[in-house]
Amino acid sequence: MKYTVYLSGEIHTEWREKIKNAISANNLPIEILTPNTDHSSSDECGVDLLGAEENPFWKDHKAAKINSIRHMTALGRADIVVVRFGDKYKQWNAAFDAGIATALGKSLIIEHSKELTHPLKEIDAAAMATAENTGQVIELLKYLCRDY
Repeated sequence: MKYTVYLSGEIHTEWREKIKNAISANNLPIEILTPNTDHSSSDECGVDLLGAEENPFWKDHKAAKINSIRHMTALGRADIVVVRFGDKYKQWNAAFDAGIATALGKSLIIEHSKELTHPLKEIDAAAMATAENTGQVIELLKYLCRDY
């Protein structure tokens, strides 16, 4: 079976690259979709593309709307949505993507450390699987692609 997987969540580590490398190394039939992971261009796209804003709210508003075109398209196309919550930042956007994925009926895999179990309990309850590390996510994807 072939899957389209959207990798949502934190952008400050190389977890997406680990998954992409494992998919390639194991020749898994998976297409990967991602948000813009260049923090600066993601934050600045609104003013870079549509003009400067004096008020930071409108600067962020423009960028969020433009980036949501990519996010919503990827969420709609995905068979599986993987959302990783890192330990360093509060990732409201990742929680939002998890909620949208659930509302769209997508299969949801959540990844986070044990320390985030309590604050993410509702999101974990909506997930089909909750992993504690990227290696576990890779093993889940490998399992799903096995031809039995």
